[in-house]
Amino acid sequence: MAEAERVQVTVDGRRLSVSNLEKVLYPLIGFTKAQVIDYYVRVAPSLLPHIEDRGVTLRRWPDGVTAESFFEKRCPSHRPGWVGTCTGPGDRRGGIDYCRLDSVAALAWTANLAALEIHSPMARCGDVESPSMLVFDLDPGDPATIVECCQVALEIQSVLQSVDLVSCAKTSGNKGLQLYVPLNSPHTHSDASDFALAVAQMLELNFPESVLSNMNRKRRAGKVFIDWSQNSRHKTTIAPYSLRGRDRPTVSTPLSWDEVADGADGEPLIFEAAEVLERVESFGDLFADTVTVQQQLPTAGA
Repeated sequence: MAEAERVQVTVDGRRLSVSNLEKVLYPLIGFTKAQVIDYYVRVAPSLLPHIEDRGVTLRRWPDGVTAESFFEKRCPSHRPGWVGTCTGPGDRRGGIDYCRLDSVAALAWTANLAALEIHSPMARCGDVESPSMLVFDLDPGDPATIVECCQVALEIQSVLQSVDLVSCAKTSGNKGLQLYVPLNSPHTHSDASDFALAVAQMLELNFPESVLSNMNRKRRAGKVFIDWSQNSRHKTTIAPYSLRGRDRPTVSTPLSWDEVADGADGEPLIFEAAEVLERVESFGDLFADTVTVQQQLPTAGA
């Protein structure tokens, strides 16, 4: 690469070499790598608390969202010395070292790699056997949309409230919705998976025409699949405030429950980078409870 294509910048006190800043990563609207880096630097105060102590998986689009992408679990060996790692579940060959993005500069570095998406596990570094939160990943089968996901989310919230559990919602940044239950207390991945499955099965029993608790593709049409298996030890979910590699720079966006109710009535809930920055400035971090709230899942039969 020609020297003129690289620029030395200082981000949060760290020296960083960035390249090809004018490269268009979202061709539909001309959204460049410079804008991707700018987004992640500006959203960092809200994003970092959710990923700074987790080993993340990156999804990279080196040639933009209309070209091929790839997932990168193992943190690149050419990383700066100030980008840490976190040993996680890895693959069939055992644990691997994931990137640990705990600074604004680290986010800028991964953005420069065209790592548009950041996927994070339920467990924190140092205790990969104990999830700090539980997730219900709501995936609509065509022609169902995020509207139906919001309707199912409200039903899940009602169940959680009945056992005194606080939950937070966010868009997937695509067509789905995710509900998180903060735990931040000792639990196993089996505890989380078993509880999520029980709730999914109960809702499927109550709403058989609109809810599925298992990936039965023949029955998916028009229904919302509650993917409880995302609570498995080796699974990751798109991080809050992460961009998505879609036609436009949509973001996995935290929502208020009033917004989820509006979404159930058909209010659009797809937000792009600039809108999310405005939302953070206006509302703060709507996902903050997932970091701080301590809760205990009910025991079997409770």
